[in-house]
Amino acid sequence: MNKNEVEKRIIEKYRQDEDMMILLFAQWCRNNNMDPLQVYKEAYPDQPQNVKLEIAIDAVVPKEQSDEISTAALFEILSIFDNDELAFKINEYIVYNHKYSSK
Repeated sequence: MNKNEVEKRIIEKYRQDEDMMILLFAQWCRNNNMDPLQVYKEAYPDQPQNVKLEIAIDAVVPKEQSDEISTAALFEILSIFDNDELAFKINEYIVYNHKYSSK
């Protein structure tokens, strides 16, 4: 394999991993009764419409059919892709929901 082919494979692998991260985020939101589009928009208010997220939302399964996705695992993968704002927004939702669900 030449250098150009290696670079193309690396880029393609990164894109596949990024798509998986988006799908995990969308499924985690579904599993936790959150709207992934709303959470994303609040985390990144100046970003345009996220087509990859919309595609991922169409691919998620009902939460009853999904494996559990831990919040820690979601935070870890968001961190790998430098989605710190999104992780922060998710944490705000968790804290808010815990605060008002425990009353």
